[in-house]
Amino acid sequence: MLNIALDGPSGSGKSTIAKALSSKLNILYLDTGAMYRACALKAHYLGVDCKNQEEVDKIVDDISVTVQYVDGAQRTFLDGEDVSTKIRENVISLKASAISAHMSIRKKLVELQREIASQTDCVLDGRDIGTNVLPNAKYKFYVTASLEVRTDRRYKELIEKGQTVEYDKLKEEIALRDYNDSHREFAPLKQAEDAIYVDTSNMSIDEVIAKILSYLE
Repeated sequence: MLNIALDGPSGSGKSTIAKALSSKLNILYLDTGAMYRACALKAHYLGVDCKNQEEVDKIVDDISVTVQYVDGAQRTFLDGEDVSTKIRENVISLKASAISAHMSIRKKLVELQREIASQTDCVLDGRDIGTNVLPNAKYKFYVTASLEVRTDRRYKELIEKGQTVEYDKLKEEIALRDYNDSHREFAPLKQAEDAIYVDTSNMSIDEVIAKILSYLE
């Protein structure tokens, strides 16, 4: 199977790049972040503190996350409900970062991600794809950009979706998410030793795609 692992911090452009790559190569795009967001949404619904391991562990078995592909796009379902739009709200982003730190959640979702990747050619993006989910993937890339560039991108994205957001607060939230993701005890965000480093700060999407494709045999 052709598995391409893209890791990197929030707002680095991973998802956009992964979608474009999957389209160019005509293979599946698996948005792993959406799965963690769905778990965070479940906790949000139940009033569970995403930072509290005991509380999170109690609801793990009651979370049902599934992925379907409709017209070539991934739709994420939580307990049978299509939550693809709800999980993109900014309030869920930080909760997703918190809940993804728990081993019980990661084990549940990593199992599902590995199962999908073993059955089909796909591009996966996340925080620990190359280091933990698919450590034997042939192609690994660590995609990043400066904090300022990533904040600009996320700010424009949220504004275009009609969400109300303060730029400085958003920047603080992204920096906090970077810290949380890279300092969690289990499967933290980091560059795999055999991953190719790609800084997208001064690159267009087309330039990034071209660079990554140049490494694929």
